[in-house]
Amino acid sequence: MIAGEDSGDQLGADLIAALRQRYPQARFVGIGGARMQARGFESWYDMHELSLFGFSEVIRHLPRLLRLRKALLARLLDAWPAVVIGIDAPDFNLAVEQRLKQAGLRTVHYVSPSVWAWREQRAEKIGRSADRVLCLFPMEPAIYARHGIDARFVGHPLADRFALASDRAGARAALQLPPDVPVLALLPGSRLSELARMGQIFVDASTRVAAALPGLRVVIPAANPRVHARLKTLLANRSSTGDTPLLLDGHAHEALLAADVVLLASGTATLEAMLAKRPMVVGYRVSALSYRIARLLRMLKTDIYALPNILARASGRVGDGLLVPELMQDECTAENLAAATLALLHDNERRGRIVAAFEQLHLDLRGGLEDHAGERAAAAIAELVEERHAGG
Repeated sequence: MIAGEDSGDQLGADLIAALRQRYPQARFVGIGGARMQARGFESWYDMHELSLFGFSEVIRHLPRLLRLRKALLARLLDAWPAVVIGIDAPDFNLAVEQRLKQAGLRTVHYVSPSVWAWREQRAEKIGRSADRVLCLFPMEPAIYARHGIDARFVGHPLADRFALASDRAGARAALQLPPDVPVLALLPGSRLSELARMGQIFVDASTRVAAALPGLRVVIPAANPRVHARLKTLLANRSSTGDTPLLLDGHAHEALLAADVVLLASGTATLEAMLAKRPMVVGYRVSALSYRIARLLRMLKTDIYALPNILARASGRVGDGLLVPELMQDECTAENLAAATLALLHDNERRGRIVAAFEQLHLDLRGGLEDHAGERAAAAIAELVEERHAGG
């Protein structure tokens, strides 16, 4: 198993637990983090050696990454495991999987790259690397099927971590928020680079909303200490309108559950807000140069970006419309975000429709089954293991 970041470490830990139910004597080796190691995983290298972001950072560390990949390939070929599972981290894992598949090992790629957003032809490259792709979203296997690639929907692990019925009262009590006031959760990004582009815009938008809606409480969960410090600076520079926003160290789950509406940056947080059954307004900006390059090269194959909208459209529940407002690039302004948020806060009927759709999408992501994503992933992997043994 090869995991390259914290989210992959969690997936790997859940998968090890499920596989061990089937194979109690199995040995799990490769690259993993503390959660996987707590399940008995033997990590040959530090997982964080693969946790690189951005083209320039990868280039700077390329010689070391190539040495690590060569050593890892040699050890895996020597061990000749029943199956090799690359968990996300496609830039590193797909190349490793392809070499091992060519050598005759069974390979699985767990977490499909976003083939529905980027060039679909990328699916063919993934198929050359993996005997089976395990998908978190229900619309993904059909894309791979068009290219003759074995892909299975196993469900999204986040869908297992949110209750189908959310507890707003409990979350407000935990955060010491009044039970009867409007609450806006603000999540402007989990990285400093995102705050540099969008932090001021989102803070200004929340200030506008608070000025127009007396009594509103704004709750801002910070993803880590560096993000907390940056948000604190941004809030110190805001105009003093209404109550001071509640800035939290973490507690994103509770902040989402406590909110009436969420204003947030596009990304995984939109999926979490959907699973918390909270209506949302989504905004995002990339650098102007990156946006122009992506458009010029036609790298994007979608006209919608927020995961709830993508999932709703794929399910056929909204036709060509949008389930939640999304304001991207030049449309992502404080004025536009505030207007969309206020409109949602004032429209009880629309919020009710959104919540009902979110409940159905939550069930979709769980595959309509009682077992967890890790268990379904283990079942799909066990099929390959048994096929190998049956074939000698």
